[in-house]
Amino acid sequence: MDEYISFEQVPFGSDDFANNPESRCPCMLLLDTSGSMGGMPIQQLNEGIQTLRNELIQDSLASKRVEVAMITFGPAKLESDFSTVDHFFPKPLTAEGDTPIGAAITMGIELINQRKQVYKENGVGYYKPWIILITDGAPTDNWSNAAQLVREGEAKNSFAFFAIGVEGASMDTLSKIAVRSPIKLRGLMFREFFLWLSSSMKMVSSKNPGTTTQLLPPSGWGEV
Repeated sequence: MDEYISFEQVPFGSDDFANNPESRCPCMLLLDTSGSMGGMPIQQLNEGIQTLRNELIQDSLASKRVEVAMITFGPAKLESDFSTVDHFFPKPLTAEGDTPIGAAITMGIELINQRKQVYKENGVGYYKPWIILITDGAPTDNWSNAAQLVREGEAKNSFAFFAIGVEGASMDTLSKIAVRSPIKLRGLMFREFFLWLSSSMKMVSSKNPGTTTQLLPPSGWGEV
């Protein structure tokens, strides 16, 4: 960073496109915080999110290009809007409620579309957004419309959608929602998953927008 701007000086959700005109690489996290995630799962998830931030902020290019947003469910709510990692200060998540996966996906796609519009209005280039769904259950709401939105978005190359199933997740339902095969997390290897995600984001953001990137395999942390 050429100049240091303290967090207090930056309005929440500010778009610092004038000082940072780099192309943006949006990453939307859809995180299951239902009651069944209580105890060790939510603790490991929180540590994993910190790992993502710590890894990205150490990469000078990724820290300027990757923008992270976070939606939790249930109920589905925006925890933090899109921001580069130097403005991303995730609060510890707690586990309660049900599993409205459909609502979370719909909200996530809507926010992705809004963010793209902001980029266009500010003349900022962007990479294909990533949407990451992490859940340990089955949807408690109607998810058919959300699945249709995922299929349409993937077909138009509007985003890449990844479904990660924690122990207890309905992999069958996830395979009906996601176009790509859902990946089952080994145990509680959230840290290893978020290391993979940060490495993938670094790799994508180091190239020019639109460049095809070979995905890193989910070695060690996941099984298809």
